[in-house]
Amino acid sequence: MAKQKRELNVAMVGCGFMGRAHSNAFRQVGCFFNVPYVLRLKVVCARDRSAVQEFAAQWGWQEAQTDWQSVIARKDIDVVDICAPNHLHAPIAVAAADAGKMVLCEKPLAMNFVEAERMAEAARNVPNLVWYNYRRVPAVALAKRLVEQGKIGQPYHYRATYPQSWGADPQRADAWRFRKPQAGSGAMGDLLSHSLDLALLLNGPIVELASILQTFVPEREVDDAVLLLARFANGSIGTFEATRFATGCRNRNYFEIHGSQGAVRFNLEELNRLDVFDCNDATEIQGAHNVLVTGPAHPYVDHFWPPGHIVGYEHTFVATLADFLESLAADTSFHPNFDDGAEVQKLLDAVENSANSRSWTSPVTVAEAGRI
Repeated sequence: MAKQKRELNVAMVGCGFMGRAHSNAFRQVGCFFNVPYVLRLKVVCARDRSAVQEFAAQWGWQEAQTDWQSVIARKDIDVVDICAPNHLHAPIAVAAADAGKMVLCEKPLAMNFVEAERMAEAARNVPNLVWYNYRRVPAVALAKRLVEQGKIGQPYHYRATYPQSWGADPQRADAWRFRKPQAGSGAMGDLLSHSLDLALLLNGPIVELASILQTFVPEREVDDAVLLLARFANGSIGTFEATRFATGCRNRNYFEIHGSQGAVRFNLEELNRLDVFDCNDATEIQGAHNVLVTGPAHPYVDHFWPPGHIVGYEHTFVATLADFLESLAADTSFHPNFDDGAEVQKLLDAVENSANSRSWTSPVTVAEAGRI
């Protein structure tokens, strides 16, 4: 007889773009993965009553509310998922953790490192997750496996770019992203945070960096573009670029790693493919192999479609949630968690400090910075 699965009641705060991505994951995770829980979409919360009611009806949430504090206080809520604007991440997450709820939070985790550390400490004794979903792209997971197996040898260069082109449009519905009190930063927190998370996953800690920030629209409160140079603890060096003003680029989250024995290269706009170069190939056939990462022995192939059938952006959230639920059942650590999110935030603070001081900067802890 099949073991009865525990039910988890989910509350989500926010009903924008990420609200759709998260709702889809909550609904689909049990279809693609045999997870040990049944998720109940109990209540979705947002400020605009008519908008959140329409969202709830479309995505199958049982209730729509406008007061997140009252939702968190409810005894029938097990999980709080945060996809509200950045300035609300900390108050919602801390309140949810203090109430003993599991806490899932969109990236960037916080407005700054001090805030991120406070969130991580508050959530120390509750299961938690940061939605750095690109870790679960099958091609990225394969790249990580190849790096861990030593296929690229000693890393020399890490290059990452995240160009988008929508920043010149001031009429976007999510214009809060241009306002510092709500967003904290621009391309830095929105895009560079993803690149830094992947760099930490694939190439390890960054020990020193130098950066510049640029705002192309004079009246805008946040950065439109960011560039940085980095030194990694493993001896490699890196370059990063993130911008919302890359005309012609929609969502090109890109990285490449060059090492003594090979290289890997990934572009999110070709999500199912990974370029792999192996120095051990015979000289006459050496070259980058463009691998379709949907086949046998590839990450997540047993959970989505048959080999050769591509997966999409939405599946990265489904896989993230599935891995979290499996870790929850096994009582093991899940990554990325709030501590991982705080490490990214530490780097983002260093990027901003370097740009302001026009000097090389080493990421430091809160205590070292004299802020606590």
